[in-house]
Amino acid sequence: MPKIFPKDFLWGAATSSYQIEGSLDADGRGPSVWDTFAARPGAIEDGTDGRGACDHYRRYRQDVGLMSELGLQAYRFSIAWPRIQPTGRGPGNAAGLDFYDRLVDALLEKGIEPYVTLNHWDIPQALHDAGGWPARGTVKAFVDYAEIVARRLGDRVASWCTHNEPWCISHLGFVNGEHAPGDKDLHRGILTSHHLLLSHGLAVPVIREHAKPGADVGIVLNLVPGFPASNSPADADALRRFDGMFNRWYCDPLFGRGYPQDVVDDHIHDGGLPEGSRADALPFVHPGDLEAIATPIDYLGINYYSRAICRGPEEGNAERIIAEPPEDIKTDMGWEVYPDGLRRLLVDVHQTYRPKALYVTENGAAYATPPSDDGRVHDTRRLNYFHGHLGACHDAIAEGVPLAGYFAWSLFDNYEWAFGYTKRFGLVWVDYDTQERIPKDSARWYRDVIAAGEVLDVDGYGDSRGDS
Repeated sequence: MPKIFPKDFLWGAATSSYQIEGSLDADGRGPSVWDTFAARPGAIEDGTDGRGACDHYRRYRQDVGLMSELGLQAYRFSIAWPRIQPTGRGPGNAAGLDFYDRLVDALLEKGIEPYVTLNHWDIPQALHDAGGWPARGTVKAFVDYAEIVARRLGDRVASWCTHNEPWCISHLGFVNGEHAPGDKDLHRGILTSHHLLLSHGLAVPVIREHAKPGADVGIVLNLVPGFPASNSPADADALRRFDGMFNRWYCDPLFGRGYPQDVVDDHIHDGGLPEGSRADALPFVHPGDLEAIATPIDYLGINYYSRAICRGPEEGNAERIIAEPPEDIKTDMGWEVYPDGLRRLLVDVHQTYRPKALYVTENGAAYATPPSDDGRVHDTRRLNYFHGHLGACHDAIAEGVPLAGYFAWSLFDNYEWAFGYTKRFGLVWVDYDTQERIPKDSARWYRDVIAAGEVLDVDGYGDSRGDS
């Protein structure tokens, strides 16, 4: 049966500022934690930074034209905080605000709705030096920044996101050190998670005050559905632990449930919280914090890439582990391709938390397929990835999930954080030397899916020679 989407379903693609803009020294932009982290020897796989990226800061009009050719109805992008406040405090930088003014206007001229994310990881370095996300003072700094941007763009932007993937900032940045700023301190990671959620909740009414009437405000989480590797009690506990730290630690307080006690207990066990800590009396949670975090939102954005198969400690090994998927169903990131995980995740979030609306705000796959001799990029595996995951979205809607839209990740091949330029997620191939853009077969297919409003067959779009 045809998988036809509701007529008002929104089709888009997503990017982030540090990954595509380049021009790190242009027009008064200050350094971010990612500039500093990328300069650390060994931090980035290929030793690069975001200096060139996709040169979107200078080529945004060309890029918006390409979005229009692909039929995008919406474009999710992030504001670079260091362009707006080079030190993370003080008045807005006029040149930085002017750039996003021009970008928003260019999108609207083409009939493309701007979906603005305020924080996609690139906090100003000076603000980090003053304490950063582990410090409570950064909460007010973020709210002030949100007000500056909302005042400037709020008359035209109808959808706002406070933070993208707080787990990544908290855990990858402050617990295991894979991302900027490269810390390895569980307690600082826990503080970061709380201050991110608190700054979100306090920023929501400020954004609404300055945005156009009826504007939507939400937050984006990278959620991962977990599955036990077996029916054993050890694997069941590994799943509980994974789901708690990855998903419930963020979802529960956002929807008024506070922090889950079992995860507090896990953090005590791991040394991140003092003995005897209780979820209702955590020392860093001030009166009114949980109420602020639970400020009602208009939507929840979900970024989905794969599932987790959870296995308990093996004999002689106290560490819980995540089982590895088979090689033949991995993307270049090593992630399993598992479309039904997206359906399961959407249904579970809807049934558990009842958000007003859900968006898939990121979903995509890294494959390095280069241009072929015919000048096209035959990314057959990415085509199949999108086909399966859009089918999962349709199935979730059929089960009653209020899924309002889908944003493919990413519009362009770009700077993939600690992997540098070694991973390619884009619908559009980017030659980083010449800045040539080539829409891949997946982009052509996605264009036609948008036009038809249904999941089309991939036959006739790909080329079996393209992905080898």
